[in-house]
Amino acid sequence: MATDAGMLVMWDPKRFEAVADYDTWEDELLEDEDIVRHIRAGALVPLNVGGDGAFGVLVRSGTADAPARLTDRETAHQLVASQPYLFVARGRALVGGIEDVSADGSDDVIECLVPEGRHTVIVHLIDWQAEPGSQGEDGRPVPGALPDFVVLINPAQPSQGAYRTAVQTFEAPNG
Repeated sequence: MATDAGMLVMWDPKRFEAVADYDTWEDELLEDEDIVRHIRAGALVPLNVGGDGAFGVLVRSGTADAPARLTDRETAHQLVASQPYLFVARGRALVGGIEDVSADGSDDVIECLVPEGRHTVIVHLIDWQAEPGSQGEDGRPVPGALPDFVVLINPAQPSQGAYRTAVQTFEAPNG
């Protein structure tokens, strides 16, 4: 996934059916307060580290009986995990640059089937470069390298308290 607008996102395409061009996109997503409104509604989850670039993204969806989890390999290289975000699915989610948000996305987005309902989403930032053999001579990831982000989607639990609503996905380090 790549973004030239500084942020990757996962979104419910049905919530953005009115976005058909730059003007309608701008009305919905130009300012941080617009983005926060969609985060609070469970329509959008940021994968935001504050910069442009190309990133590997893996989305894993679980069920109440078999929740999505990190693999041992992913856990060994996890840098940080977000607090839970709310995602209200209507059958599918799209992932791409924030500039791609619309009902259909673009050719550069990935589509994930997500059962209808309320879900908890946790975004994990992975230090894929720390794994021996993950990079080729050119510094790029080799086939089978870990992604930059692992996004875990699980059914929301009734006991879940508040959800994260920040545009920045991860807490700033102390210090």
